[in-house]
Amino acid sequence: MTAEVAPGVWRWTARHPEWHPGEFGAEVASWAVRQGGGTVLVDPILPADGLEELDAIVDGEVAIPITIPYHARDAEAAAERWGGTILGHAAVAKRLRSRAAFRAVEPGDELPLGLSLHRIGNPRRQEAPVLIPDAAALAVGDAIVGVEDGLRVWVFQDSASTSWYRERLIPSLEPLLELDFERVLTTHGPPVLSGGRDALAAAFAAPPWRPSG
Repeated sequence: MTAEVAPGVWRWTARHPEWHPGEFGAEVASWAVRQGGGTVLVDPILPADGLEELDAIVDGEVAIPITIPYHARDAEAAAERWGGTILGHAAVAKRLRSRAAFRAVEPGDELPLGLSLHRIGNPRRQEAPVLIPDAAALAVGDAIVGVEDGLRVWVFQDSASTSWYRERLIPSLEPLLELDFERVLTTHGPPVLSGGRDALAAAFAAPPWRPSG
């Protein structure tokens, strides 16, 4: 079921198509957001039921940003249904049947509908959060997740050291706090729909997060 969680911002969830490590991550979110007179579809997984709801939401020019190559998911099916351009790191192409609707982009490139990508990681990751200005929203992939009390930075490597986390990873994320946003749209876990910058700053101050189940 697609829910409008803020003006011009819709969220729906679906079973993760590839990875089932435990309870966390079994369900992932996709987003449809009004922006620049068009519609942004972030990391879309098309729902088995309810496509007609999305037909009523998607309007105007369509942009389909992929925050991290693993999240290409149903981007091609979305582009076939509603048109538009799939945007993301060059590695996204490896997960597509065809490059016809795909445009490889980098942080700093001029994007459709006034979107912008932002680099993270040291060394730099293929992941790039997406700023959606009209919704005052930052859409994130895997680096930042929603938890019961806000946001956390997800670290996959069990061997990751505290010094690496504090001296390399977190400094690469902190420039996100300079962006103008109120909402953080997460793929994993609940979003933050107000006070997003403060929630993100709190996540950066917290220890690295790993799912417990």
